[in-house]
Amino acid sequence: LGPGIDTLFALISVVLPSGRRPIKEEAKMIGYVTIGTTDMEKAKGFWTELLEPLGAKVLMDIGRIAFVGESMEKPILALCTPFDGEEPHRGNGNMLAFPAGSREKVDEFHARALALGASDEGAPGERMPGFYGGYIRDLDGNKAVFYQMG
Repeated sequence: LGPGIDTLFALISVVLPSGRRPIKEEAKMIGYVTIGTTDMEKAKGFWTELLEPLGAKVLMDIGRIAFVGESMEKPILALCTPFDGEEPHRGNGNMLAFPAGSREKVDEFHARALALGASDEGAPGERMPGFYGGYIRDLDGNKAVFYQMG
């Protein structure tokens, strides 16, 4: 995973930005997901501005990887430049999924992403009974959906 990753995990598990120690140990389905970028500053700007209505901000930035989210105790989006120095690859079948909270919020997040430079991968709409989603690709081509169930 690269130099500094042990330090990163130590920081995440011992000290929170609020100074509280230690992080309460509890099982989580997802701690963070990582997507690659060719331009860290653009990626941080895009994702923090897009997810700002959800309370997202850069929680930790150690150069080639930055963690964006509401808090270290909730699921986080990690942005990184690949350790091997190669170009990042978006996966076929890989996608980030963000619960929007309502159909109206799906529409708002989709429009916000497009205004920030994302490309449209599917306008908001009902994809199947009970699933409403709007799909985008970020500045590096990573696919994401904002969705509402029900």
